[in-house]
Amino acid sequence: MISFENDYLEGAHEKVLARLIETNMVQESGYGTDSYTKQAQERIKEVIGLPTAEVQLLTGGTQTNQIVIDTMLEPYQGVLAADTGHISTHEAGAIEFTGKKVLTLPSSNGKLSAESVKDYIEVFYNDANHDHMVFPGMVYISFPTEYGTLYSKQELEQLSAVCKAYQIPLFIDGARLGYGLASDYSDVTIADIAQLSDVFYIGGTKIGALCGEAVVFTSNNMPKHFVTRIKQHGALLAKGRLLGVQFLELFTDNLYFEISQHAIKMAQKLRTSFVNKGYQLYIDSSTNQQFFIVHNDKLKELQTKIKFSIWEQYDATHTIIRFVTSWATTEENIAKIDALI
Repeated sequence: MISFENDYLEGAHEKVLARLIETNMVQESGYGTDSYTKQAQERIKEVIGLPTAEVQLLTGGTQTNQIVIDTMLEPYQGVLAADTGHISTHEAGAIEFTGKKVLTLPSSNGKLSAESVKDYIEVFYNDANHDHMVFPGMVYISFPTEYGTLYSKQELEQLSAVCKAYQIPLFIDGARLGYGLASDYSDVTIADIAQLSDVFYIGGTKIGALCGEAVVFTSNNMPKHFVTRIKQHGALLAKGRLLGVQFLELFTDNLYFEISQHAIKMAQKLRTSFVNKGYQLYIDSSTNQQFFIVHNDKLKELQTKIKFSIWEQYDATHTIIRFVTSWATTEENIAKIDALI
């Protein structure tokens, strides 16, 4: 059965696998001190245009979100996030497991507004009892959001300004960063992301790597003894070269951005197929996640032919479903979808 459940169904891009095989018998030191990781870190700093950035490689998105948030917040602080945000909904309480609280705010199309963040912080500090409450210590957003929507450069500038005004970091979850940047509707570059955030990460797991996320601290703000604290979380990979080799290849000859563009091209073809067949869009996503409203009877029929995600109930008789393309999606599978729906 054909599947469009997520963007990590396949293993890794063939060029990444080839580089892993090519370097397999080279002896290297461990825990991210190998030459491949060092080269990847330097390459990433070149690409984002920020030579003073600090880069660390971790293995997965939830792990990355948990470690970054836990190490950057004080014990009395929490993290502001959209009520639809990944750390709010799909990370099994990983942030709360560290003793930090996710402070949710209403979202619009999956996005936080600078105004809502500012209002929350001002109301908090105007409350005479705020010493008895969890302090807002960070703002977390995803680019693109969990609904495939994008922040404009202006929206990111506004969020960044609020965070700077209240001296709290802006953290951008970039698990699907390449797919957001590759969208025809994005006016944001990876250099903009680096300039406007205090910390962000470049997703590899969903964009061509077997695993891996590259965390970038943009303003000499990496938490003290960060590697030690990664190890305290049980997340320091002995064979750190596995991550270094993959990111080095992804950022060689523009591969990361080229395969991201491919996913967007496939998503638009997928969307066109559904719309031409009379399906209703739930949200206007220009990235690799596409959401449709279907009658529950149609849902059952589709489930016998295709694998996809059940997103949420729309009303008593309709459901929102999600289809996801990736670097590995083929023209052949898009054609099969068109025939099946």
